Amino acid sequence: MLAILSPDATLAQQGPPNGPPQPADTSPHTVQFVAVEKDVKLEVLDWGGSGHPLLLLAGMGFDAHVYDTFAPKLVLQFHVYGIPRRGFGASSAPKPECGNYSPDRLGDDVLAVMDDLRIERPILVGHSLAGEELSSIGTRVPEKVAGLVYLDAGYSYAYYDPSLPNGDPVMDSAELRKEMDQMFTIASPRERKVQVKHLLEESLPRFEKDLQEVQKQLQSVPDSAPAPPDSSMARSVGEIQRSVQIYKGVKCPVLAVFAVPHKLDPRPGMDAASQAAATADELARTSAQVNAFEVGNPQARIVRLPNADHFVFRSNEADVLREMNAFLATLKCTMRGSIKHA
Repeated sequence: MLAILSPDATLAQQGPPNGPPQPADTSPHTVQFVAVEKDVKLEVLDWGGSGHPLLLLAGMGFDAHVYDTFAPKLVLQFHVYGIPRRGFGASSAPKPECGNYSPDRLGDDVLAVMDDLRIERPILVGHSLAGEELSSIGTRVPEKVAGLVYLDAGYSYAYYDPSLPNGDPVMDSAELRKEMDQMFTIASPRERKVQVKHLLEESLPRFEKDLQEVQKQLQSVPDSAPAPPDSSMARSVGEIQRSVQIYKGVKCPVLAVFAVPHKLDPRPGMDAASQAAATADELARTSAQVNAFEVGNPQARIVRLPNADHFVFRSNEADVLREMNAFLATLKCTMRGSIKHA
């Protein structure tokens, strides 16, 4: 797992509110496995329902059971599925190499499940990191879906504007590696001059600024803090972060629900002034990203929930269901029914 984490990447790995997730099956569903490529199968949870298909995609480090209490609220009018991405849950975990965890590869996995189960134009609902799968599909094959719902998922891995005042070391390092690799390709002197100029004037200074921010954050971490466990899932997480790519606006209907600002629990030893400063910084960073996402996706409905948890479908379940209901009602030309509050 990468040691340098942007605020967005950190959000993508946060645990649910009030402690770690409980992976036990706590809602009625069936399970099947779908082959998405040779030697790779994805677990698919099916909560049932007879309406338009709706696919739930979880955030980093979680499987579809994170929706165990949310999914049953949707089955009255929709056929609800949950798909843990490769490397998580009971899905296969191929080696973290050769593009096995690139955003488009993860998006293609969702498309392969849709093809295998003959799911036509579903609504894709993604939390946190699943925003990159939504953006992958929504930019490449928007005609395959009826709409996309980002649940606190429209961060840099789903939509990145490098001109924002606060950069993202994960995104910027991925782009910098690509540019550095281009230095070893055949190019004319004119092309090489352009490459070097961009590196010196834009990419390297931006990444240097990123690293300075990371260094500042690391000052509060003791040297004795343990390293993350070297597990299969941790290696998958690292490869997902290493393989990020820049997405711009998608080409289909969008609902994006954001926690602005996120609810920040008091840290041990932090006084009131420091807590207020942390909240102000969180508000500024998140607002900048949400505003950029809104500009880049002018067709999207943007909902800002103040002081909500990153797991907005838990901390603000009624708000999320209400907004999904209103959004999905606008898609009635491609499906029937709407979500009813349980």
